[in-house]
Amino acid sequence: MGMLCAVSFNRYGRLYYLDPGDLRPSVGDHVLVPTDDGPEVAECVWAAQWVDEDTAGFPRLAGMATDKDLRRDETLRKRKAEAKVAAKRLIREHGLPMKVVAIDHVQEGGGGTSGARTTIYFTAPHRVDFRSLVRDLGATLRCRVELRQLSARDSARVQGGIGSCGRDLCCATFLTDFEPVTIRMAKDQDLPLNPLRISGACGRLMCCLKYEHPLYQKFQASAPAIGTRVSTPEGDGRVVGHSVPRDSVVVRMDADGSRCSCSRASVCGPRQAHEERYA
Repeated sequence: MGMLCAVSFNRYGRLYYLDPGDLRPSVGDHVLVPTDDGPEVAECVWAAQWVDEDTAGFPRLAGMATDKDLRRDETLRKRKAEAKVAAKRLIREHGLPMKVVAIDHVQEGGGGTSGARTTIYFTAPHRVDFRSLVRDLGATLRCRVELRQLSARDSARVQGGIGSCGRDLCCATFLTDFEPVTIRMAKDQDLPLNPLRISGACGRLMCCLKYEHPLYQKFQASAPAIGTRVSTPEGDGRVVGHSVPRDSVVVRMDADGSRCSCSRASVCGPRQAHEERYA
């Protein structure tokens, strides 16, 4: 048992959970988060509170952000904005099929441009020869420039957005790894195989197709198949549908042709019903 708080580097961005240590940040407070490039300023979006999980493996806050840290963070944001404008302009001039997704800037050397590094994340339909672009970017930004190509899913994670469910994208909030998602998962859940209906903001199959798939597999392994004759508390009939979220099956009754929804546990096949009747 320990304490955790959640922070975000960008508004409505991905949440990062950290051990507050002796600090007690409130919602809206600016804190310092340890990164590979040194402490970075982030906003607390979930105040420190006790949780049941073991917090030994979570990183610890580096401290509360001071006015100096906030000014440095504002300078970095301006540098990122300038780099984005310059990158888009030079990409057009070079005629490259690239789309700038995000900019990361690391300021080193005591606030000057010496030792600074700008990383530009982009998407492209194929591999791009951007050697001449890197040279022009370095001369324009007066720092070392790196270009990194992102996949469609990584691009959606970095940019964020709203999914078809009306909530923030899972990849931009809580997903840490991309697990394989197949069209079989959509078929098992009786979803329409329309790409517009089962694709996410990245254009790939929605990650949430995997969330309930184990439940559908378990249900299909134990529930009577559609077309099977079964016995229910209301009488005998034939299975004509499944309702996995309700853990029930739809049965058309032999007596009057009406349909009723019965729980999976209360439905059994004719042989099983005969054995139970004479047990």
